[in-house]
Amino acid sequence: MPDTPLQLLVVTGSVREGRFGPTVTRWFAEQAALDSRFTVDTVDLADVELPLALPAVPPALRPDLPRPTGMAALTDRLDAADAVVVVTPDYNRSFPAALKAAIDWHYTQWQAKPVGFVGYSGASGGLLAIEQLRQVFNELHAHTVRAYVSFPRYYELFGPDGTLKDPSGPAGAARLMLDGLHWWGEALHEARRARPYPA
Repeated sequence: MPDTPLQLLVVTGSVREGRFGPTVTRWFAEQAALDSRFTVDTVDLADVELPLALPAVPPALRPDLPRPTGMAALTDRLDAADAVVVVTPDYNRSFPAALKAAIDWHYTQWQAKPVGFVGYSGASGGLLAIEQLRQVFNELHAHTVRAYVSFPRYYELFGPDGTLKDPSGPAGAARLMLDGLHWWGEALHEARRARPYPA
């Protein structure tokens, strides 16, 4: 499928009041849209029904478990995605609870797909959250690409209108991550088409 763009889903992982996530997501989605190898979709977890209490049987044991009606669009978009980028801050040295809920409510949707990360926070640039998320997605049989985009002290890097004051460095990091997502996305897309994933 070399001439067919991959479906890239960009997920805004923070839902709390006053969050900066939508600004970072908008910037990254614009970068990805410049790359003709992808068709870009975005989803904001603030718009998704995400109960923190999971059903008695986890998705790993019953991937077809019934989900809340307000989660259907997220599930459909994860199903359709060839690659996913998670936009996350770090809160208290970890990632947001809503993001963990969105991950835990799904299972087969992550399998054999590449996942990339865009992080932002006051000091670490989201790297503390990203490193923990790598472990989580590894458990779900996803492949996390090594390259990432990070915005330490994001409030100094973006202007009041949400544009980056100096976009060259982050844009280069985004291109590098997109290269990895495309390579793995194509390879894993073909593998999933050829035979079911064994997990």
